[in-house]
Amino acid sequence: MRKIMKVSTITILVASMAGCSFGGQSSPQSAATAQAGGGQNQLAARTESSMSQAAPRSSMADTAHMKRQSVPPPSRTDSMYFKNYGTNPFISTDEDNLSTFAADVDTGSYTVTRSYIQEGSLPPPDAVRVEEFINYFPANYPAPKQQTFGIQVDGGPSPFGSGYQLVRVGIKGKEIALENRKAAHLVFVIDVSGSMDQENRLELVKKSLRVLVDQLSPTDTVGIVVYGSQGRVVLDPTSAENRRAILSAIDELQPEGSTNAEEGLQLGYEMAARSFERGAINRVILCSDGVANVGETGANGILRSIEDYARKEINLSTFGFGMDNYNDVLMEQLADKGEGQYAYIDSFSEARRVFTEALTGTLQTIARDVKIQVEFDPKAVDRYRLLGYENRDVRDEDFRNDRTDAGEVGSGHTVTALYEVKVKNEEAGKLGDVRIRYHNVSTKQVEEVSHPLQIQSKLSTELQFLASVAEFAEILRESYWAREDGSLRNVLKLAESSATGEQQLEFVRMVKDSLAIRGK
Repeated sequence: MRKIMKVSTITILVASMAGCSFGGQSSPQSAATAQAGGGQNQLAARTESSMSQAAPRSSMADTAHMKRQSVPPPSRTDSMYFKNYGTNPFISTDEDNLSTFAADVDTGSYTVTRSYIQEGSLPPPDAVRVEEFINYFPANYPAPKQQTFGIQVDGGPSPFGSGYQLVRVGIKGKEIALENRKAAHLVFVIDVSGSMDQENRLELVKKSLRVLVDQLSPTDTVGIVVYGSQGRVVLDPTSAENRRAILSAIDELQPEGSTNAEEGLQLGYEMAARSFERGAINRVILCSDGVANVGETGANGILRSIEDYARKEINLSTFGFGMDNYNDVLMEQLADKGEGQYAYIDSFSEARRVFTEALTGTLQTIARDVKIQVEFDPKAVDRYRLLGYENRDVRDEDFRNDRTDAGEVGSGHTVTALYEVKVKNEEAGKLGDVRIRYHNVSTKQVEEVSHPLQIQSKLSTELQFLASVAEFAEILRESYWAREDGSLRNVLKLAESSATGEQQLEFVRMVKDSLAIRGK
């Protein structure tokens, strides 16, 4: 299924690194046919023809599709940059029974939203990516014993779509013990420009990196590059055994000048290339608010370099800091092209979670170009809709094209996708099959595993909670499918009855705060 067109990352990077201001969102164009190609235009035509049937989720008995939204340029809210990737429609299985997308373990959208709510306002709709809300909460999937990935499928009646089933597709990566983690050669590329002097953001970067350094092993190394008006080397690659030298270099960082992100990244990659060790973890870690106003305005060269270095097994992870002038678009897309993880650090607690509890998964990739394909049985399923993953769309015919770039998954990471499904028979057992295809980092081989798609008579408690999270995101992003019957009070009711643990209870508080902000 080709759902929502991807916008050229080159365009995003050019505008972001030039420090351009984007205006408000452009009006949606019918099916994004101006930029879509091939089979995409064909699907746009048939979704256009069924627009007259579109209806809210509560009355979708006769609905097969919704008109697809176009993908306007990145929007600017004050000085915050986000992008509208559209909303997936319902798809009739008679027209397309395959749903294909890249795995995603990013979580930045959830923590950006949390920062907005903690400051007393709701996020702009474009800031919300449903899959990053869902995947912020690690699911309790069993770890595979032999294979790289385990697959779990479950589901039951949807609590937010009368007459529909909610189906969960989950994967769990194999776990690698900390003592078995590969040696890590890390290069921190740190934004020390004037914008990082706001809201204590550079100080939070320093505290976050101290947490990370404290978790490193003697075989690891750290190098540090900073950039303000210019990029410069602060610390050549240094053994983690020399902790004092590394922490001293971090502590001495001070805000300075404008923002030459292009030069900082280039220096960071050059350092990573010099210290490259085959078979080890070779990673550049960018810490920034994403603002850039000095350097190569075309940015095509650095974009190509990011992809070239990723092919040479030097990956880029991005960690965002700060509000009011934060560029979510740039940070998310850089990590995507650099085959790394994107997270937003809004507090010391979040830094501890990312760099302590999930460090091995953050650093050590177990599989590259991870693609998921769900094949729905047209005899059992009438129509389906994937919640989120609009900017992770993969053409169905590219599922087995092993040159197609897709998602990267680290040790122990979980990936969850939710579907709303209209079944033809309430008693239906098997609804189809799930397939995962990926490059195994250890064996250097392409592997593919599959699992039957089945549901149960009721949702598990864990899935009920994730349903509340997904619906919350749908309401905040003003999804077409939540406009008529989306209710924060219903979300709160389900979340309160199913939440367990600190992270989930924090989500309940977020929903309560959102209700108070809305005032209804």
